[in-house]
Amino acid sequence: MVSFKSLRYHLILIAFSFVMIYPVIWWLAAVFKPDAEMASANLLPKHPTFNNFTQGWNALSGYSFTHFYLNTFGLIAGVLFTTIVSNSLVAFGFARISFPLRNFWFAIVLITLMLPTQVTLVPQYVMFNHFGWVDTYLPFIVPHALAGGVGGTFFIFLLVQFIRGLPRELDEAAKVDGCSLFGIYWRIVLPLLKPALATVAIFCFLWNWDDFFGHLIYLNSVEKYTVGLALKMFIDSQSSTPWGQLFAMALVSVMPATVLFFFAQRQLVEGIATTGLKG
Repeated sequence: MVSFKSLRYHLILIAFSFVMIYPVIWWLAAVFKPDAEMASANLLPKHPTFNNFTQGWNALSGYSFTHFYLNTFGLIAGVLFTTIVSNSLVAFGFARISFPLRNFWFAIVLITLMLPTQVTLVPQYVMFNHFGWVDTYLPFIVPHALAGGVGGTFFIFLLVQFIRGLPRELDEAAKVDGCSLFGIYWRIVLPLLKPALATVAIFCFLWNWDDFFGHLIYLNSVEKYTVGLALKMFIDSQSSTPWGQLFAMALVSVMPATVLFFFAQRQLVEGIATTGLKG
């Protein structure tokens, strides 16, 4: 039997939850409102319309959102591949290979985790501009290929903790069979890293999908814009912002990350929990 105190506690939580989620509910309702109803106090639209989706998809002159989605998915595919390869290699080196000052260099890597993005923003931009990489995808792909980029240090730490929990007897058995260090990484460690690599891939996708600031800094031409920058064009390119179309495209833009999270949250939780236990 539910006590009055427990019932009151849950009612208070439900009330606060509704206050927190109300902006999301208003947003979901606004995507079906015509622009004339945007300023109204009504939560639900009086004349629901799907035109915000159809018109918003092709609202930007010269390009549809199909083009921006292909740009975004292409960029993230390159980032995901380079992140998984480079971070797993670096983590394997720190966890399994003995070399001078290994702990010192690992500590240096972890220290970079505490550096705010604003500290390295200007030096990185100057360097990439000198290389001629501005308005290309190289400022995103190359750092990830060197185990850097968004979340690189965290991924190395996560994978190192996982690899340290793997029995070293597997390495010794592989060495007896004539396996090289790279062979141990490729044939023994990498297959066992799948839970941790799934976690890395999910985080990498989500963080790079939401990396609006990085895309804004390095991408200048509309042809290379990602979905986030395309949404910004709704405000920049028109004197009167079509709010209904903007809200509709914003809703569509968060769907890939939302769908990925809901379908992959089991792998995400298992990867983090397993890494924590093996650390």
